[in-house]
Amino acid sequence: MNVHAAALAKTHRFEQQTSPFVRDVIDGLSQPQKSLPPKYFYDAEGSELFDQITRLPEYYPTRTELGILRQRGAEIAASLPADAALIEFGAGSTTKVRLLLNECEFGAYVPVDISGDYLNAQARALRQDFPRLDVYPVTADFTAPFALPEAVEAMPKVGFFPGSTLGNFEPDEAGAFLRSARAILQDGAEMLIGIDLEKDERRLHAAYNDEAGVTAKFNLNLLIRINRELGANFDVSAFTHRAIYNRELHRIEMHLVSRAAQTVRILGRSFAFRAGETIHSENSYKYSLDRFAALARSAGWTPRKSWLDAEKLFSVHVLEASR
Repeated sequence: MNVHAAALAKTHRFEQQTSPFVRDVIDGLSQPQKSLPPKYFYDAEGSELFDQITRLPEYYPTRTELGILRQRGAEIAASLPADAALIEFGAGSTTKVRLLLNECEFGAYVPVDISGDYLNAQARALRQDFPRLDVYPVTADFTAPFALPEAVEAMPKVGFFPGSTLGNFEPDEAGAFLRSARAILQDGAEMLIGIDLEKDERRLHAAYNDEAGVTAKFNLNLLIRINRELGANFDVSAFTHRAIYNRELHRIEMHLVSRAAQTVRILGRSFAFRAGETIHSENSYKYSLDRFAALARSAGWTPRKSWLDAEKLFSVHVLEASR
């Protein structure tokens, strides 16, 4: 962690007494390449903006994955064990899992997410709509080890990780997550996972630089949140959204670009920006089928079956825990 030396001596005690949000913001803006963790996009406003993004004509991932789940649902169901416990890592909107529940005879559903109130509300709605399904919400960080409910211990297990969320992880983090999921689900488990594919760069650029500017608002809302919750003085109009495709690393990078030389203060600290300097706010890695298969194998999973849309924009995979 490359923190400014002068700040380190003065702030060690302060950081111990503050939230992870404060520490992550201070640490990220103290790096030579300033950055902010993308998990902080999702306050109430950010979540609403992301929901709008998923409905934009340029943004293909959500509707394409939903199309695969709808059109190939019966095939997917036939490839999964009957009466299994479905464990969804990072459960959010129930739209995708409902498609699975309509096709597959799962014995239980275990949604896992850090937001307990939201998770429990979604669980209540699912119990009403699927009264024969046992639902056991688990409030936990799905990227770290957690215990499954005792009620599903003896059941076959299927992990569910849609949305190409794996693409937001650095490659080593993606491998670590897959290994952690394998350890949680144990031998004989399967994983149903959505992966965004490499494609024409113009298609990618349009998806992350939409004409309506919703993705720009989503990115800039991170600064608004820091102002509101941490008392910072970001001039949001002095930053602009930029999303570029890094061909060498196979990823979309989202940045917030400083329009001019300026200084921002957060909780008594000052952060200087040069004109054109950026805050790196998110990555979204795109995979070829071969590169994803190699990643899965290295993490203890054997690829069993894949489904793609007609344009080969997106993929859904069934993996089996290697023995």
